[in-house]
Parts: sequence; C-alpha cells; structure tokens
Amino acid sequence: MNDESTLRTGEKPSAYVSAVGEHTSVNTAPALKGAGISASSRSAIGGGISRFLASRWLGLGAAIAALALPLISSSTYVIQIAVDALIFVMLAVGLNIVVGYCGLLDLGYAAFFAIGAYTSGLLSTKFGWPLIATVPVVVVAAIVGGLLIGGPTLRLRSDYLAIVTLGFGEIIRITANNLDFTGGPNGLYGIPDFGDFGLRADIALYWITAVVVIAAVLFSSRLGRGRIGRAWRFVREDEDAAEAMGIHTYRVKFAAYIAGAIFGGVAGVLFAAHQTAISPPSFNFLWSALILMAVVLGGMASTPGVVVGALVISLLPELLRDAENWRYLLFGLLLIVFMIFRPQGLLPARTGEPGRRGRRAQEGAS
Repeated sequence: MNDESTLRTGEKPSAYVSAVGEHTSVNTAPALKGAGISASSRSAIGGGISRFLASRWLGLGAAIAALALPLISSSTYVIQIAVDALIFVMLAVGLNIVVGYCGLLDLGYAAFFAIGAYTSGLLSTKFGWPLIATVPVVVVAAIVGGLLIGGPTLRLRSDYLAIVTLGFGEIIRITANNLDFTGGPNGLYGIPDFGDFGLRADIALYWITAVVVIAAVLFSSRLGRGRIGRAWRFVREDEDAAEAMGIHTYRVKFAAYIAGAIFGGVAGVLFAAHQTAISPPSFNFLWSALILMAVVLGGMASTPGVVVGALVISLLPELLRDAENWRYLLFGLLLIVFMIFRPQGLLPARTGEPGRRGRRAQEGAS
C-alpha cells in the first residue's frame, strides 16, 4: 500500500500526498494566507473550522432551531417564508447529489419538481387521495422520470449534458401547459394539505416539512460519506480514470440522477401542499437556475454549505423587500460579490484525509 500511514520512519511522503495536503490547506483556510501565520497553524485552524462545521452537534442545533421556530414566532408571514426556505433547501440538497457529488451539470432539475407536484396534485384533486398516500406514487413517478430523462442523456458530458437536461426540463413544463388533464395553463387548484393534527394548518405543515427536510439532509450527507459517495467523487474528478479503475461510471451517474429525482419529487409534494395550487409557470427555468446557484454559492459537495446557500438564496430577497424595486438588483450584486471573494463557496467541501493533515501539522510544528 502507498498510504502515508504505512511509511517507515524517516521516509518522506510522496509528491502526490504532499500535493493533496497542500490543496486541503488551501480549501480549508484560504482566508489565513498572507496573514503572517505559519503553514502548520493555518492547517490546524482550517481543520478545526471544518470539523466544527461538519460536527453533528452543529447540525443537531440547527435542526432543533428549525423545529422550534413556531414556538419562537407563530406569525403567518414567518411560517410561510420558512416553509418556502425549507422546500428550497430540499431541492438544493437533491441537486447537490447530481452536481456537487457526481459533477453532472443539470439545468432541468425543475422537471422532477414539477413531476412530484403534478402527480400529487392530480391524485389528490381528481381521485380524492389523501396527500400522504400520494408520496409513494410520486417516488415511483420521479424514478420513472429519471429513467426516461437520464437514460439517453447521461452518456453525454459537460455542456452537452447541460443543454439536453435544460431541454427536458422545458418539455415537462410545456407538456403540463398543453394537457387538459393537468389543467393546462390554469394548472390545478384546491390541493389539500396533510391535515392539521389539532394545530393551526400552516404550523402543522411547517413541522411536517421541517421533519422531511431534516431527514433528507441527513440522508444526503450519509450518501456522500458512503461507498457510493466516494464513487461519485471519483467520477466527478476524472471519469476516464474512474472507469479504468473498475467503476461502472454510467451506473454510478444513473444512481446520482435517480437520487436527485426522488428528492425533487418529494419537494414537489411539499410545494403543492404549501401552495394549494400549481401551474406551469411555477416550474420554469428560473427555478433550476436558482437551485444551481444555491449549490454553487454554498459550496458544491458540501451539505452544510448547500443548506446555507439555499437559505441565502431563498431568504435574501425577503430581507431586501424594503428596497422595493431595487431589491433584485441588490440581490444580484450581493451574489456577484460572494462569487468574486468566495469562489469556492461559503462553506466548501473538505478534501484529503484528516489524518494526513494532522501529521503534516505535527511535522511542521516540530
């Protein structure tokens, strides 16, 4: 084995190991460069920050805060905005599997969002199904949609894949716009919620949405750290090298695409319950662009970063509402500033092995 942990005493690490360690230090502590701090200190501080952001306690605190929001403020406006933000978080986490973990540029992710919303809306309004009973059907519909869209497209790469997925996203929207069964341009209305459970209806929906989104975030994080997550990262970094090492790249990419489709479909169910009415303009290209922007802004392949990016994208226009007609201009300028001064994302994903970083820091200190 060539791992650094097997090196004998006095033997120097390979150039590859050194390059990985240096790249990791750049990713975890870029702001400390040129500040007069030694390389070992930068590595230790950057590693500490990364471990804190990836800590289960920080995630637990964020989950508790999300669940406790109605106890802090039960204002209808706050609850409505919070539900919108949570749905956007779930969409961003789902797209992060496709774009961040696997490196597939998908510009038509709103297609799965529409499939989930229309499937649940049709079953609940046309056939009288309870909304909770539509979820298994939505999952199956999302998988079928992923098979139909991903089958012919995932053999493409780079810009070609982005253009084809963009086309499929528009096909789904235009199809819903032209079918009488889906309500045509008027869409569907009168979609029920999950029930109030003795609570105010919007608060009950908020808690259901919060539980589903928290579970989705945890599941996505576990996927990224598991065996399939490592395969996704290998495909993202170098697909040809991954295939040469025995990874079936097509199947791996297909798994990422199907997982993202399921996340998008379930988010569509929550959106339909929240809005009680849906129409084709609700799933235009702007949704796909904003979701992708949240992934890039937060830090691709970083689950905490994507959550923060989604919250920024969804809440910042509301925080700038007092600026009236100027708020979207300010929103765009702030995003440009973020991208210029933080191109790797607000909370970029860690790279390299923690053990190697620790040993390099100890060697530098000695």
